[in-house]
Amino acid sequence: MPKCARPIWARAMPDAAAPPPEMLRVEGLEAWYGESHVLHGMSFAVEQGQVVTLLGRNGVGKTTTLRAVMGILPKRRGAVRFNGQELIHLPSNRIARAGIAYCPEERGIFASLSVEENLLLPPIVQPGGMSVDEIYAIFPNLSERRKSQGTKLSGGEQQMLAIGRILRTGARLLLLDEPTEGLAPVIVQQIGALIRTLKTKGFTILLVEQNFRFAATVADRHYVVEHGRVVDVIANDRLNDNIEKLQEYLGV
Repeated sequence: MPKCARPIWARAMPDAAAPPPEMLRVEGLEAWYGESHVLHGMSFAVEQGQVVTLLGRNGVGKTTTLRAVMGILPKRRGAVRFNGQELIHLPSNRIARAGIAYCPEERGIFASLSVEENLLLPPIVQPGGMSVDEIYAIFPNLSERRKSQGTKLSGGEQQMLAIGRILRTGARLLLLDEPTEGLAPVIVQQIGALIRTLKTKGFTILLVEQNFRFAATVADRHYVVEHGRVVDVIANDRLNDNIEKLQEYLGV
């Protein structure tokens, strides 16, 4: 009697869950400020739904990387692919419309506008962005101060406003530059909780950080940056095994 072949359903079942699709891939990225060559071949990837950090000391090119991905720098070369689309030759307004939003370290809150006016200022670039009411639900402090001028907020509230503002746009990849810089520990905890909430809602986040202890509470993976390029990559679940090496990289 011939052996029975494996049933079709069994043959079709994958051996393991497929990894999430890649949302952003940066390869050989170089960038300049005027004549100053800052990035020297940055290469890394971010999968959909992940939080990934760029770790490193001040001045190694982390912020420059976000600005180069966003197309803010006038001189850059290499590859920046978002959902398979090459962005390296596109201007920043078209990159934003593709679904990427940038929250700079300096926050960029407009002093003459109220909290609500600041929230409503950026255009919606894609469907699926959060409504103002949804943003207020995440940031109750902003709801209470919706009529206050932006610069009359505390540092933590200004950071919440800067992040909340880009959530309206419909962007699915968020570039966050040092969101905890200069904030009190209790506010840092709130920012961490926010990032974890955004991840559960399906956002993908590329985070620039110096504070690796904070990064460890939110990230899936860490890219270590030195002299304008990635020199190491550490999975978050291997962070404790690499703590001495990481402290050496960061000069802690």
